[in-house]
Amino acid sequence: MRDHPVSTATTPTDLFPLRRTQVEVNGASFHVIDQGEGPTVLFAHGYPDTAETWRGQMHAAAEAGYRAVALDMRGFGASYAPPEAELYSALHIVGDLVGVLDALNIDSAVLVGHDWGADHAQRAMVMRPDRFRAIVSLSIPFLPRGELSTWDALRQQGLGEKYYVFGMMEPGADANFEPAKKTIPSILYWLSGSPTPDTGWDPVDSARNMLRPAPVAIPEWADPDYVAHTISSFEKTGFDTGINHYRGAQVTFDLMSAFKGAVIQQPSLYIWGAADGLCQLFHPTPPTREELLPLAPGLVDVIALENVGHWPQHEAADRVNAELITFLDGLELPESPGSARHAA
Repeated sequence: MRDHPVSTATTPTDLFPLRRTQVEVNGASFHVIDQGEGPTVLFAHGYPDTAETWRGQMHAAAEAGYRAVALDMRGFGASYAPPEAELYSALHIVGDLVGVLDALNIDSAVLVGHDWGADHAQRAMVMRPDRFRAIVSLSIPFLPRGELSTWDALRQQGLGEKYYVFGMMEPGADANFEPAKKTIPSILYWLSGSPTPDTGWDPVDSARNMLRPAPVAIPEWADPDYVAHTISSFEKTGFDTGINHYRGAQVTFDLMSAFKGAVIQQPSLYIWGAADGLCQLFHPTPPTREELLPLAPGLVDVIALENVGHWPQHEAADRVNAELITFLDGLELPESPGSARHAA
């Protein structure tokens, strides 16, 4: 267990100012937010989101003596957003994550990922164990590269006409997500644990889709500033390049044959919301640590959050923060000279 620095500041921002910058990564510009000092924790978000989704976890990590870094992922926010779907494979995204570390002169980091950010982070653990020491996955369990891609496996299960993603990936389907001021609140609400039973999002039932008008303007668990930022971001960028993360999944499968069957050896933690429609589809019976250990031999724990949906970093922020810090404190991470943790 590591000692945490004691704060005497009157406000969190006095002691842990948030730094914003554009960094060059492999010749492209990425927006990065950075907070605290110490061993680095790199946060990766999913769809439809930005780095701002991690503000609560970043502050908790900074307060505990870590350096928290989050980026607008490729295709989102103020980061590089090429139109070509084939440029959104995990190999490209892992290159972005490594490039951010290089741009900030960071040798290694613990990854925290949600949704597509979790999937890309998991591939990073397999591909670059020299740079990524451990991982916390939110909402998406790790599955090694197998014989079938995710999309082909779903088609084989007879879900090719039902699973929501297939319609999303069609050309022009991004228009269904406009306008952002209406769809972002809907997505946040319907994918969460807030709807009454049997009314929330179901990824294979079009009648329970994520774009239905929400009964509330902003879910009670959501920070209004975060929602406003997310809406503003997608009003500027649109949704098509974000959807490219789905389109690029087949490219990832095709390019990663050398990693077939490769597991995550480093320490890992899986946190998921028991009311998440996506999790209920992929593991209707709650997975245990023992069941997942063959896929991730370093798995520390599997944590199911009751009455929580697809946004655990918001819906159960305090619990997620506590589990994150406990996990980080259990790792043997190198100290950074001059950091608060180092000075303590």
